[in-house]
Amino acid sequence: MAIEIAIENPLQDDVRLMVAALNAHMIPLTPREFQFQLTVEQMAEPAVTLFVARDPDRRPVGMGALKDHGGGLGEVKRMFTLPEVRGQRVGSQLLQSIETLARGTGVTRLVLETGEAPGFEPAYRVYERGGFQVCGAVLDYPDSGHSRFYEKKLA
Repeated sequence: MAIEIAIENPLQDDVRLMVAALNAHMIPLTPREFQFQLTVEQMAEPAVTLFVARDPDRRPVGMGALKDHGGGLGEVKRMFTLPEVRGQRVGSQLLQSIETLARGTGVTRLVLETGEAPGFEPAYRVYERGGFQVCGAVLDYPDSGHSRFYEKKLA
């Protein structure tokens, strides 16, 4: 499927619906106290850049964000693709867009936190194919056993 990936405002109604779908997908997989989700309002902050993948009908089918923590550290957040496009490399394309922006803005290390439970295996494959490696806890996330952490050095 041909998709277009662009930087977009997260406050759009169709993006809000995608965030709601992501949250609905995540809530049953991990205890709520170990879910670290950015709201659409937080994604609209200057340190966050949201990429949205759209199909030929302009329907959003995936998203992912880069949060710049400064000092060369960037974080991948809110990666999600709709179930009907999984396996079509939309997540990989989103991750590549995030990495390209990160490199262009001086990020030298990308990190991310994802769940550590059945149901996250497709995400692991996307990150590992994208060159990310499992690492210890990052930023201020607790090392609870409910999270898996990844990093990729860009420089």
